[in-house]
Amino acid sequence: MTRWLIFFRPGDIVLILLAAFCVVASFPLFWSSGVGERAVIRVDGEIFREVALDRAATIVVRGALGETRIEIEKGRARVAADPGLRQYCVRQGWLSRAGAIAICAPNRVSLSIVGRHEIYDSLNY
Repeated sequence: MTRWLIFFRPGDIVLILLAAFCVVASFPLFWSSGVGERAVIRVDGEIFREVALDRAATIVVRGALGETRIEIEKGRARVAADPGLRQYCVRQGWLSRAGAIAICAPNRVSLSIVGRHEIYDSLNY
């Protein structure tokens, strides 16, 4: 097992350690989404309401299948009830980070959290 170590020079080991450090250091820089400030509720792709995440509220949204109930608490929001069969958006739980989203596709309702800075991911391209 140690026979392959003879092929490494001191500069190789320094380069490997430097690359590993850069990867670890880039995680908080590139993969942090920040704190959410507002909840954006959409119905049929159109903005229904934007709500600040600074106080508690309950919002009932009428979608294609029926009513979706969204609960907002200080710093977080969730889809509490939805008429869809699989309940994927309800299972998302509490959303608090910017860029988080819960989509109730059958009812055409979505809840997303936005922050101070725009968050881009593969869905935006």
